[in-house]
Amino acid sequence: MSTEVVFQTHFVLGYVAWLLCLGAYGLPWLRSMDRVAAQRVIATLHRFRFFGLVFLVPGVVSPNLPAGFAMFAAYGDFATGVLAMLALLTVRIPQLFWAFVVAFNLVGTVDLIVDYYHAVQLGLPTRAGELGATYAIPVIYVPLLMITHIVAFYFLVRPGAIPGKV
Repeated sequence: MSTEVVFQTHFVLGYVAWLLCLGAYGLPWLRSMDRVAAQRVIATLHRFRFFGLVFLVPGVVSPNLPAGFAMFAAYGDFATGVLAMLALLTVRIPQLFWAFVVAFNLVGTVDLIVDYYHAVQLGLPTRAGELGATYAIPVIYVPLLMITHIVAFYFLVRPGAIPGKV
């Protein structure tokens, strides 16, 4: 199998595996919570996105990995992680909490969509080996992140929810 086929297979199966997990365990659990608790769980996962800065560490990724991809992915993840941490720190101040929840989900979703775009434009699936130690990020972690952003938006707009309830 070519590098491109292996990468694309890993990427698709990452989504399948996380969707199966979400359907069996995640959504029933999150639905049993109030909106604030559900968003806190999602923010808790996303607060670790500071790890995306690893794309900038020489020796972890190939020096041939296009800088345009690495820089945007790294700083988009970092910004999302910081916003998620701010949401968690402001949970007792509803106006700030909800503003940071919306912000980290918007910034994080845009970051992932632009990363997908850059990956396609740069032919990343054929160059997946240049990801080095970060290979697991797009095939395991990114599907979980995108899915949880969608779930977060679902909980933000679902009918009957009471914003600001802490």
